[in-house]
Amino acid sequence: MTSAATNEQQDTPPPPPPPAEITYQGHYSVNPLAEASFRRMCARIPAVLGRILQLAWRTDRRAVQLLLGCQVVTGVSAAVLLTATARAMTPLLGDGSAADRLGAALPALLVAGVVAALTRCATAVAAYADRRITPLLTTRTDSALVEAVCRVEAAVYAEGGFSDRQEAAEMGVIRTQVMVADAQRFTAALIRMVTAGGVLSVLNPLLLPLLLLAVLPAGVGAVLTARVDYEIHYANIADRNVRGMMRWWATTSKYGDEVRANSMTDYLVHWYRALSERCDRRTLAAAPRTLRIALLAALAGGVFLVATWGALAWLAISGRIDLAVAATAVIAVQTTLAALSQVVVNGAAVFHTSLYLGDLQAFLDDATARAPRRGPHRLSAPVEEIRLEEVSYRYPGKEATAVSGVSLTLRRGRILAIVGANGSGKSTLTRLLTGIYLPDKGRVTWNGTDLADTDPATVWAHTGLVPQIFAQWPLRVRENVTLGQPRTHDDDAVWEAVDAVGLREAVEALPSGLDTLLSRDTFGGTELSGGQWQRIACSRALYRRPALLILDEPTSQMDPRGEHQIFERIKAIAADRITIVVTHRLENTRIADHIVVMEQGRITEQGRWDDLVHAGGTFAELLRLSQDR
Repeated sequence: MTSAATNEQQDTPPPPPPPAEITYQGHYSVNPLAEASFRRMCARIPAVLGRILQLAWRTDRRAVQLLLGCQVVTGVSAAVLLTATARAMTPLLGDGSAADRLGAALPALLVAGVVAALTRCATAVAAYADRRITPLLTTRTDSALVEAVCRVEAAVYAEGGFSDRQEAAEMGVIRTQVMVADAQRFTAALIRMVTAGGVLSVLNPLLLPLLLLAVLPAGVGAVLTARVDYEIHYANIADRNVRGMMRWWATTSKYGDEVRANSMTDYLVHWYRALSERCDRRTLAAAPRTLRIALLAALAGGVFLVATWGALAWLAISGRIDLAVAATAVIAVQTTLAALSQVVVNGAAVFHTSLYLGDLQAFLDDATARAPRRGPHRLSAPVEEIRLEEVSYRYPGKEATAVSGVSLTLRRGRILAIVGANGSGKSTLTRLLTGIYLPDKGRVTWNGTDLADTDPATVWAHTGLVPQIFAQWPLRVRENVTLGQPRTHDDDAVWEAVDAVGLREAVEALPSGLDTLLSRDTFGGTELSGGQWQRIACSRALYRRPALLILDEPTSQMDPRGEHQIFERIKAIAADRITIVVTHRLENTRIADHIVVMEQGRITEQGRWDDLVHAGGTFAELLRLSQDR
């Protein structure tokens, strides 16, 4: 390679790496249709219709009654319309003057007109009922999914495939927007098909099986196409899930500065397009399969349809049926064919919906089973003692334990500081203390009661937590402090918590004070600085007046004045609770009555400040390094 070529290669940056291949894995990643037969797939339709009816009935019974009534009206109207048509055809095609023939047919024609108008009215009422049910049903289903995710054991989030299963369930929520309409149209078409087919059978039994054969290939094709679509959906779940998350991270104004200043835009756009193209390739690869299915179904259906019209023509020409009956049969064939086509189309849609509803229901059932059900005991205040006894915990899918063999006793009125390097198990230990996680070995007790046997809601009612990564809720200042759990009808308790973190002046300077919406991306919203947000997080924990107060790096984004104020407040209120401070700033641990040092999930040192400073161990080393910076 020449020197010029080498220099040119060095000057040209390497292309950005493509997104990693992501697959939907785990126990729930098996496509339920992989081994399903066509017969089993069709058998799902009655079950899903029952499921839709059950959901709709719980949502709005009166609207469901309207829908069912409209189906009955539609079916009866179809039968009456064909009967009236048959009666009108006899005089219209008979002998006599046009006026006489029209006069004889007029009563039947009037009945046909009234019935046609009644059918249109029934269709309009059915659409009204659908508009009453669908928004409520979608909202209820969506809310159920959100609640299920919020209520599962926190450890479930770490299980492989959980977010992918949630993405699959989200599609079920989306399908509820068309679920009732598809079911209603399918039922209406089925009733019209049965009534029209009944009339056709009376006219001549030979025509009905031919007509069924004409439409059956289309039904088979529609169901097989739905199966292909669902296979593609399954293949794209993981990529769509990650793409959706990355879309938010890349476009939210919250991280806009980092994206722009670090020249990340080109790569993020490349990355997003690459994932989208990967999903598109899978979809396009399936297009030839769906085309072959559609062509074969159309060919078979066309052959049988020609046979049907041929049979009708032969019956009329050979005189085996009267001309009036033949004319009525033409209308009956067209009505039945249109109804059959709608049954096929909407039946496939209902079947398609059943696949996504299955994912949704499976996720909801699993999430319900994963909600904390730990025991009947209820915790009451005051909390005098929390004890950990040889506690160990390992995250799902990990080989190393995050916390191993930790024993510790915490008492009311005392402050515990937890220090250690990143990944030493500090945050995991706080999750075990609060019962967010249950230990794999050992036990955690509050006032002598094992958390594994205690209703977790009664534990968390006495907990106040400021995590390292805290939420910046797009709510008003007041709700960001109270988290929607007001203690009083006035704002005195809110201002008390705001004063405790030194934020009154900043809140009063906001456009609407406590009523200011904290969301820069929302019209009328306002954004706080990082340090102000951290004070809000501290204020919401203090507002709860908890029996256990945990502050995990509570002042990492604050200026020295704010940091000093927070720790002074911690000391002032420590007598009424158990307080835990997790921090890398070891100078802040002076306020603690007891300090523990964690390394690789174990407590390697513990004691008072003065003892650890002169012990020559890890604590003394970390303190010296922090002072040398």
